[in-house]
Amino acid sequence: MGRVSRRTFAVAALSALTLASAPAPSSAAPLPPAPPARPGGRRRAVTEMRGMWLATVNNRDWPTRAGLSASEQRAELVEHLDTAVRHGLNTVIFQVRPTADALWPSAYEPWSHYLSGSQGRDPGWDPLGTAVQEAHARGLELHAWFNPYRVAVHDDPSHLVPAHPARRHPDWVVPYGGKLYYDPGLPEVRAFVQDAMMDAVEKYAVDGVHFDDYFYPYPVAGQAFDDGGTYRAHGSGFATKADWRRDNIDRLVRETAARVKKARPTARFGVSPFGVWRNAATDERGSRTTAGVQTYDDLYADTRTWVREGWIDYIVPQLYWHIGLPAADYAKLLPWWAEVARGSRTQLYVGEALYKAGDPAQPAAWQDRDELSRHLALAADHPEVRGHMFFAAKDVADDRIGAMARVAADHYRQPADTPR
Repeated sequence: MGRVSRRTFAVAALSALTLASAPAPSSAAPLPPAPPARPGGRRRAVTEMRGMWLATVNNRDWPTRAGLSASEQRAELVEHLDTAVRHGLNTVIFQVRPTADALWPSAYEPWSHYLSGSQGRDPGWDPLGTAVQEAHARGLELHAWFNPYRVAVHDDPSHLVPAHPARRHPDWVVPYGGKLYYDPGLPEVRAFVQDAMMDAVEKYAVDGVHFDDYFYPYPVAGQAFDDGGTYRAHGSGFATKADWRRDNIDRLVRETAARVKKARPTARFGVSPFGVWRNAATDERGSRTTAGVQTYDDLYADTRTWVREGWIDYIVPQLYWHIGLPAADYAKLLPWWAEVARGSRTQLYVGEALYKAGDPAQPAAWQDRDELSRHLALAADHPEVRGHMFFAAKDVADDRIGAMARVAADHYRQPADTPR
């Protein structure tokens, strides 16, 4: 996987995409003045999610490389929190379990090798504990981001520390697509990954628990996820393996939600799925898209049901496409998700592809610093949208063409509390 982010799948999963050649970024336009105050000198109070993902897998955002000293790692982490504050954000989603490991002293799993360069080696400090303390000191919420089933971004179990649960329970592990995964169909796996994640929730005053888009892995052409034996052992009563797989993920979501609520009632539980549930050509309830991946069919994640049934506190569909893209038009997906959330207890935030802004490999729309600001302007017409999250921290800090500064100037000129 190297330094390629999980969001690469948002591009690869779409059919019939053509990338326009990217023009050179235009010079930054002056920022507009702050909005006028209300009568009496006070501006209207704002309540919305303004979030930023802070990814640690493959050292994507932090730390910049494995093996930095504890003081260097801490300084980099604090700088990301300060960057969030400078851009008017109120929430950081911190990836603390990227590959069946931990960025805190876990009772269940080894220290992450993304810290020291060697799995299981104590980095000499507590990143999650520090992140919670420093975020709260700055008025930020800190959501702990977990990947439930990914064990490693390689497929060699011998590269895991000898005491790793995946080595002690090799029957739990499925190699697929050059990576290792826990088998979501095993009840003992589902119980273990919840225990491993809840260790952090019980120890730290996190404001949220966050899953990303990985449940069953993204499909790899020509390969099958080898869970046939698990299906034969546990799949009775289901008409198809697909139905059984979706039930496995439904159970994970419902059980995690209940355990989070019991252990830390003030914490919210949310999921950030790939942005297409199903295409309308597959299901009349689906979106007007032609995506090559559909979460219901390919990741076995029935995200629409999770929202409609109120199983999760918030959802952040990754709408990582520009306005007007034929295969997945942001302007069509946004109202589709708003309709799904309407009348539900689940709050809707939108995942935004800041990482594409100014990337010369992206089409012309992403060379325009106003593209993301236009996304937020569209969302303002849909009251179901309660805020936005930006991928990711390194891109907020670099802000290659000023797209994040444009968003902050146009939409974040006054502070906002997080929705509750």
